[in-house]
Amino acid sequence: MAKKRVFISFDYDNDQGQKHLLVGQAKLPDSPFELADWSSKEHLTGDWKAKIKAKLAYVDVVCVLCGKNMATATGVAHELSMAKELGKEYFLLAAYSEGNMSRPSSASATDKMYKWNWENLKALIGGGR
Repeated sequence: MAKKRVFISFDYDNDQGQKHLLVGQAKLPDSPFELADWSSKEHLTGDWKAKIKAKLAYVDVVCVLCGKNMATATGVAHELSMAKELGKEYFLLAAYSEGNMSRPSSASATDKMYKWNWENLKALIGGGR
């Protein structure tokens, strides 16, 4: 079975370490996914949106890694909006096990935030939402 291609959307300024942990999980032998690409630290000018939209076009699912400051991460909000426009599956994953995680401003009110553990992650990537 082919691995799912996953785009990680995350708050570069605050949650880069957590993104690296997710990258590590993609390398596990029983990982059902590979990382096609992830968020960019580029400013929202020029063709930034076109570049991200092109990357999103080639993934199967978007993982929004939600930290404590996600509500102010405008780049993530744009990435999630673009994923929705393209009809991409996505899910919100709590970046930390403790504390209040916030959601991107473009998330739907009905979007559930999931706990991050290996079994949940595999299920979410497989469509279990």
